[in-house]
Amino acid sequence: MAGVITASEPSWIGPFTGLSPRQFNKLITALRREGADPVRKGRPWSLPLEDRVLLVAAYWRTNLTLRQLGPLFGVSKSAADRIVAHLGPALALQPRRRFRRETVLIVDGTLVPTRDRTVAASSKNYRYSTNHQVVIDADTRLVVAVGRPLPGNRNDCRAWEDSGAKAAVGTTPTVIADGGYRGTGLTIPHYRRHKVEELPAWKEGAQRFPPQGPGPRRAHLRPHEELEDPPRLPPQGRRRPPRHARHRPPAQPHPHRMTGKRAGQPACPRAFTGHRLA
Repeated sequence: MAGVITASEPSWIGPFTGLSPRQFNKLITALRREGADPVRKGRPWSLPLEDRVLLVAAYWRTNLTLRQLGPLFGVSKSAADRIVAHLGPALALQPRRRFRRETVLIVDGTLVPTRDRTVAASSKNYRYSTNHQVVIDADTRLVVAVGRPLPGNRNDCRAWEDSGAKAAVGTTPTVIADGGYRGTGLTIPHYRRHKVEELPAWKEGAQRFPPQGPGPRRAHLRPHEELEDPPRLPPQGRRRPPRHARHRPPAQPHPHRMTGKRAGQPACPRAFTGHRLA
């Protein structure tokens, strides 16, 4: 089966990898140096290393499925899946081993719905999920470490160490976390040990600002509370009244009661003839 997309044509490299042909060749050289294309026994790969790297990049950068990518590169769906599984870890960013002294990291846990019940557990998102500890750089907002998946009912303060995220960070001086990491030694900017405790100056400046715009309101305010915003004004223009308050014309008498059963016959003979009824 002949493929349509190939790395031998430089016009395909830019749209699917975002790299120039020169950068793409440097990437191929680095992968070969790290042993991504060893000589192995058995059936060889149906595509060269350049086309395999292009296939993985196209799979990650587009919404095409493996069933669609296979015919484009001239391989089957199963072969495309094996290529992505083999070269995916080699192309992923390697975790950083050391950080600068002034580096500030941020850690938080996220719940990922997972069908594997051997790892997942019923979590507070009402689904079977796994707890992933994600560490990012506060300056670049890039992910620098991700912990091993743990059951979703595991607290963040425990998952921080059990997932290996703490070991991946090492001795970084400043790691910011939320209130779920109490007792771990991490920096929690908005945490007070006691209500009467005064925060340091740097924590006081990091307090959350009040939300902008109208927030949720209660039906009744306490006597000591005041409205932050003025009361709502009636809408401009004429508004249609509710259905029960609309004006209705008065009911008119039935025409038979005014004219009688026949047209021209008076309704009350006494009023017109003056005769006394027997």
